[in-house]
Amino acid sequence: MRNILITISYDGKCYHGWQIQHNGITVQEVFQKALASVVGEFCELKGCSRTDSGVHANMYCVSVKITHPIPCERLMHALNRWLPEDVVCLGCKEVDDSFHARYNCKSKEYIYKIWNAQTRNPFLNGYALFYRYPLDAERLNIAAQAYVGTHDFTSFCTLDKREKGDFTRTVKKFTVQRDGDLVTMTVEADGFLYNMVRIMVGTLLEMAQGKLAYDSIPSIIEAQDRAASGFTAQACGLYLNKVNY
Repeated sequence: MRNILITISYDGKCYHGWQIQHNGITVQEVFQKALASVVGEFCELKGCSRTDSGVHANMYCVSVKITHPIPCERLMHALNRWLPEDVVCLGCKEVDDSFHARYNCKSKEYIYKIWNAQTRNPFLNGYALFYRYPLDAERLNIAAQAYVGTHDFTSFCTLDKREKGDFTRTVKKFTVQRDGDLVTMTVEADGFLYNMVRIMVGTLLEMAQGKLAYDSIPSIIEAQDRAASGFTAQACGLYLNKVNY
């Protein structure tokens, strides 16, 4: 039995997230079918994260145990022959038998893209949030530094059955940068709650709209109340960007 770490990238626009669901096609489903076509049997996948409908991944990691002797480089190319065009295998390597793509992860980095202009960019439809109102990226970047540190992020979580127990997470960095009309928010943390990044983004956008004060993040964190934070930004602008082990 071999434990293989597979790195993929995918366009999530047409998928109902990573994890297999009954109500729509998911990335896990198409990847599992492709892998079975290569190795000749069903294999249980261990994904590094849950991504929701419409969320993309520049880097997503999967660990899987297989008995097939195919070399890792050949496995990568074989997977790419079976995968749909919006999912690609970037690399494969053998890892220790105890390795788990999710539990061995030290931190993840997400980015959120906002097209901040008066007119839409048709090439970013489904890949960035179109936002026509003024955004002061420098001021938002300063405000966002209050996210950094170890906090209880209950105020930045959509509560459902998937979230139980400790809501404390450590945010290592949060930056807001502008490149022309494209504003990119980048956040790295040791873990994320359900919709956490999208709510953090929505909270910053409500600051830009004047609905929340620019210095309100500490009090929102302290409230431990979802009603205290901003709206949940659309999924289209969110990308799992990097997974660190």
